[in-house]
Amino acid sequence: MSVLSTFFEGFLRYVGTFALSDWADITLLSFALYQGLRWLGRTHAANLGRGILLFLLFLALSMVFQLNTINAILRAILTWGIIGLMVIFQPEIRRIFEQLGATKLGSFNPFARVQRTGVLESAIAQTVDACAEMSESHTGMLMVFERIVTLDEIARTGTIVDAQITSQLLKNIFFVKAALHDGAVIVRNGRLYAAGCILPLTHKTNISRDLGTRHRAGIGMSENSDAVVVIVSEETGAISVAIDGQLKRYLTPQTLSKILSNELIPEEDEEKARFTWLRPLLRRFKAESKEKEAEDDGIQ
Repeated sequence: MSVLSTFFEGFLRYVGTFALSDWADITLLSFALYQGLRWLGRTHAANLGRGILLFLLFLALSMVFQLNTINAILRAILTWGIIGLMVIFQPEIRRIFEQLGATKLGSFNPFARVQRTGVLESAIAQTVDACAEMSESHTGMLMVFERIVTLDEIARTGTIVDAQITSQLLKNIFFVKAALHDGAVIVRNGRLYAAGCILPLTHKTNISRDLGTRHRAGIGMSENSDAVVVIVSEETGAISVAIDGQLKRYLTPQTLSKILSNELIPEEDEEKARFTWLRPLLRRFKAESKEKEAEDDGIQ
């Protein structure tokens, strides 16, 4: 027990010496590691990621037990392996930088979503009504709700519309004989921004065989961005939603409305929660500022 108490006392004493920059460093690194693990979990790289961790474990053990020959071989593999990983994951790395470059800075404004709430609620209600009717008539539909990552490149493959979303407009666009029906519509800030757009197909091979091109395009779009994709099957009339590469099928209009509201209109508490991790840092920064002012006053 004395060893543990000594360890914790030393640990707490060490943590007490952290400055604001140290906390910021730890927070940013933790966030980067979390996002990296999330990315590994969403892609086909999950098994490879576990293999890399196992390789690093063997490398560490070879250093601990002084297995010099094995350690030299593993170090050589590691040097060339980094280059190999960059080649293997070239599409994923490119996609990450594309998403970083396409991120809308205005989306970090904590009041932006509040201002668009009314428009989004109306857009969701009209979308749900249209999906319910098209589900009954087995009319195919593919609708992409843009979030933080902009979809200008995808929108350029279609026709710019920039109109208020109504149930009637959506049904007219996806009418079988309509010029823009064979494609997706892009929704930006609660307005129908573009129609007849071409989406990237998913590269997954383990999805159900009864899913056609429309569903594969919806999943692919959700893999390549943070968009929420709504799909109505022409064959079965089933309503589906694709988010982060995952497809939720056979949804009722009520469930669809709930999902869209939760994903596109975060609660006020969630908006505030985005910045709660900054509060300890701000409090510590204020305390250090006061201590510095007190020391300056004492010197004077």
